[in-house]
Amino acid sequence: MLDKLKQLVDFYEEVLAMPHRQEIARELRDEEDLFLLLLYCEMIGVPNPVYYYTLELYPYIIEKFHDWHLRMGMDKSPLSGIRCC
Repeated sequence: MLDKLKQLVDFYEEVLAMPHRQEIARELRDEEDLFLLLLYCEMIGVPNPVYYYTLELYPYIIEKFHDWHLRMGMDKSPLSGIRCC
């Protein structure tokens, strides 16, 4: 009985989220773009107020940087310190 109820709740949430999937995906992509901007703004000359906290994230985010600059319409990395292509 509990499994059936869980399946019903999952189905209900899926039905509610279905028309908004593109909006949710767009918002998540925009949040990720803002996060990447915070990470790399110091390298492009914009003062970064959270530089101390984002510095340790560079090794983990470098793989996503390539996808980001391609999505922004740049064929090659705009930063000379980061070679991803």
